[in-house]
Amino acid sequence: MVCVSRFFERAVFAVAVVIFAGLGVSYVLGEFGWIGVHAGDEQNAAYKQMQVYAEVLRKIQNYYVTPPDIPAVTTGALQGLLDSLDPDSSYLTPAEYKTYKDRPATENAQVGLTISKRFGYATVVNVLPGSPADVEHMRDGDVIDLIDGQSTHDLPLAIARFMINGKPGTTVTLSVVRPFKPDPDKTTLTRTVVAAPALGEQFYENASILYLKPGILTAARVDDIATRIKGAGKNKKILLDLRDTTGDDSHQGLRLANFFIKQGTLASLEGQKYPLQTFSADPSLFLTDAPVAVLVNRGTYGAPELTAAAIEDLKRGDVVGERTFGEGTVQKTIDLPDGAGLMLTVAKYEDPNGKKIEDDAVTPSVVVASPQDDGEPLPPSNGDAPLTQALQLLKAKSS
Repeated sequence: MVCVSRFFERAVFAVAVVIFAGLGVSYVLGEFGWIGVHAGDEQNAAYKQMQVYAEVLRKIQNYYVTPPDIPAVTTGALQGLLDSLDPDSSYLTPAEYKTYKDRPATENAQVGLTISKRFGYATVVNVLPGSPADVEHMRDGDVIDLIDGQSTHDLPLAIARFMINGKPGTTVTLSVVRPFKPDPDKTTLTRTVVAAPALGEQFYENASILYLKPGILTAARVDDIATRIKGAGKNKKILLDLRDTTGDDSHQGLRLANFFIKQGTLASLEGQKYPLQTFSADPSLFLTDAPVAVLVNRGTYGAPELTAAAIEDLKRGDVVGERTFGEGTVQKTIDLPDGAGLMLTVAKYEDPNGKKIEDDAVTPSVVVASPQDDGEPLPPSNGDAPLTQALQLLKAKSS
């Protein structure tokens, strides 16, 4: 019993160290310190919380129905601590962190899913057209319960993403909970190198409106959009369809917004120890002052959310559709003494009105629900109410 107690005390101490690392105490990690920034009362409050946590562990050890697995209990507590911050912050055990750091760069085949976490589980944000996931009719909002038999509730987001991707030709089996279906569906997807969707382009209203659907925001895709806008002429109205569009490079979302905005603050970025950055429109990147409208939905994720927010907040055009997903952060990876790791959000993007994208997402100025999707894609001419509404708004505006 003495050995167990000593192990227990060491476990509590280790957890204390890691939690303070996650909270950012400078004398543990030497970064993001509270000392000199917050009052001593707040540090004392943190110590009191650690005392409560230690007491809870003692009660578990002494009274739980069977002797507890203290390492598993403490790991679960740490995962819960990071999960409570935001979907992008994660605690990785030493084994998970080693797997993450040692992942081969060549294992880049995908199934075409963008995932994040909602309600503790991996959730589909959007699906790449033509991908294996698309072929199996996976859709945004689907909850991935299991990846190869492992619950995503117990997985850091980084590891869940790592497990879904892999070598070309290999398979991954997902248990998927779909909206309006009581039982999970089990689907096996073959990983492949998925090509980015082509830039969607179409003209409406006697060619007075140029419709562009990027699908993904990369530097090359934003370059393509610039080329199309320049080629269309200064008076061409633009309908930018950012539904089910993803982008990891925030700069590209701001650059796209800049095509339509000549001056003003497009966004800002700040954290507790992250210096404030303000992103202002560059007049040299401005392309057109013709009317513009933007389509968004819950699959609009990351960089395109910055585009939509800037256009809406600066009154440059109408944003039509559904509330976006809400993603706009900067992460820092922190090594812990025992080989574990923290993936900690250190800054969040704010729209021109000061709202954090991740916390508040982008709510359209004109809210229009998307048509119900039963797994089959709907063409624009078949009940696409958001598209119809956006076209009517543009049609009513003079160039």
